[in-house]
Amino acid sequence: MPELPEVEVSRLGITPHLLGESVMRVVVRNASLRWPVPAELQELTGLTVTGIRRRAKYLLLETDWGTAILHLGMSGNLRVLPHGTPAGKHDHVDIEFANGKLLRLNDPRRFGCLLWTRDPVEEHPLLASLGPEPLTDDFDGDLLFKRSRGRKTAVKQFIMDNHTVVGVGNIYANESLFAASIHPKREAGSISRARYLKLADEIKAVLARAIGQGGTTLKDFTGSDGKPGYFVQELQVYGRAEQPCARCGGLLKEIRMNGRSTVYCSRCQR
Repeated sequence: MPELPEVEVSRLGITPHLLGESVMRVVVRNASLRWPVPAELQELTGLTVTGIRRRAKYLLLETDWGTAILHLGMSGNLRVLPHGTPAGKHDHVDIEFANGKLLRLNDPRRFGCLLWTRDPVEEHPLLASLGPEPLTDDFDGDLLFKRSRGRKTAVKQFIMDNHTVVGVGNIYANESLFAASIHPKREAGSISRARYLKLADEIKAVLARAIGQGGTTLKDFTGSDGKPGYFVQELQVYGRAEQPCARCGGLLKEIRMNGRSTVYCSRCQR
């Protein structure tokens, strides 16, 4: 599943082509995504894109009339292409612009979404209860420490909860906990403020490096330019079970937590 860095890379990729451009036409070939693509999406026609933002893993295409809310689901991707580019089997929606380019949503598994709202987008049910963005000043170790008091849930699940902080998916939770030397099964409420200060810094650093490398390609993610992400080459633990730890040389272990792969070093992470 594309995580926050992959979505941010997509945002950075499409913005120079679409920001300030007016929509000529919306073509919906298959409306059966995670939620049906609403007929109201046609209201985009004739409007100008005034902003392209990311909130958690959602991309927001803003206009003066409303906002398109886009999620890539498990296998979705975006392409900026010339008008007239033939559509493939899983190319479900095109948004065509007056500058001769189109934004194409490709989603083989159809777990993504493309919705439309004319209300303040922050009040939309998908966004209203989300926690802070990890790469902003609203997120730090003090916030993690305060929200973790009394929590018996595992710290990995705690930082992956979008009510705690958005966008820390499975890959980056593994990597951040390793960088902060924290065992993924430690109870969230048992971790000290000092260790949360370290963890917050590592979350920020890991996500920033991943964005700089174009995301992480594990199966089929590519950016809006069709190029893969290269952060996979920097992964310290995720996908490296039974390989030597980069710090101590011991073999990394793998367990399942809530159905997700969790790789860690039993020596380095406590």
